[in-house]
Amino acid sequence: MNIKDIAKVALPFLMALSALAPTHAAEPSAKLLTPQNHSLILIDHQPQMAFATRSIDIAELRNNVTGLAKAANVFKVPTILTTVAAKSFSGPIFPELQAVLPDQKPIDRTTMNTWEDQRVVDQVKKFGRKKVVMAALWTEVCLVEPVLSAIDDGYDAYIVTDASGGVSKEAHDMAVQRMVQAGAHPITWLQYMLELQRDWARGATYAPVMKIATEHAGGYGLGIVYATDMFHAKEGK
Repeated sequence: MNIKDIAKVALPFLMALSALAPTHAAEPSAKLLTPQNHSLILIDHQPQMAFATRSIDIAELRNNVTGLAKAANVFKVPTILTTVAAKSFSGPIFPELQAVLPDQKPIDRTTMNTWEDQRVVDQVKKFGRKKVVMAALWTEVCLVEPVLSAIDDGYDAYIVTDASGGVSKEAHDMAVQRMVQAGAHPITWLQYMLELQRDWARGATYAPVMKIATEHAGGYGLGIVYATDMFHAKEGK
C-alpha cells in the first residue's frame, strides 16, 4: 500500500476523531446576545403613552422595563433613552427608569419613528455594534417603525416584548408578528438578563444579577430570597 492509499484510509478516521474531541471555552453563538455585541434603545416610556397601554398591566410594564435597564447597566451595555414630545404632550420618562441612568438625558424627538431622528442613528453607529435591542410604547408605532428601519439598514434587531405595550392586545400582537416576519427576534427582559449572564461562574455580575432578579423577577426573585435565607443556596457550583 503506497502513501496515497494510506492517506485515503487514515483521513476519514482522523476526521472522525477530531469531531469527537472535546472543545473548551467555545465562543458564543453569533445568534446569542452578549454584553459586547449589542446596544439597547428604550423608547417613549412616558406617562401619556402608558395611559393608553392595554396589552400589559402598567405596574408590570414599569417593573419589566426597569429590570431591563438595570440588567443592561450591570453588563455595561451602551443604552439610549429617548422620548417623544416630553415637554408638550407625553411627559417625562418613567422616574424609576431615569434613576437607573441618572446622568443620561433622554433624546427628545418629534418623529414617531426613532430611527428617523439622526441623533439616535448617529449614536447607534458610534457604538459600533450590529445588534440592537429595543423596547417601546407603543409596540405598534414607536417600536415597529424603528425596528423595521434598523433591519432595512442592516442591523440585527431584538424586541423586548414584555417591556413594550400597545393600545390593545391585538395591536401589540400584530406588531410583534409583523416585526418577527421581517426578521426581528422577540425576547423578554428576564431572558435578556440571563442570556447576558449565561454562566453563574461569572462572579463580577453574579450578585448584581441576583439583586435585580430579587427586585423585579416575581416568583423567581422570591425563590432566590427563600433559598438564600433558608439554605444559603447559590446558583452554580
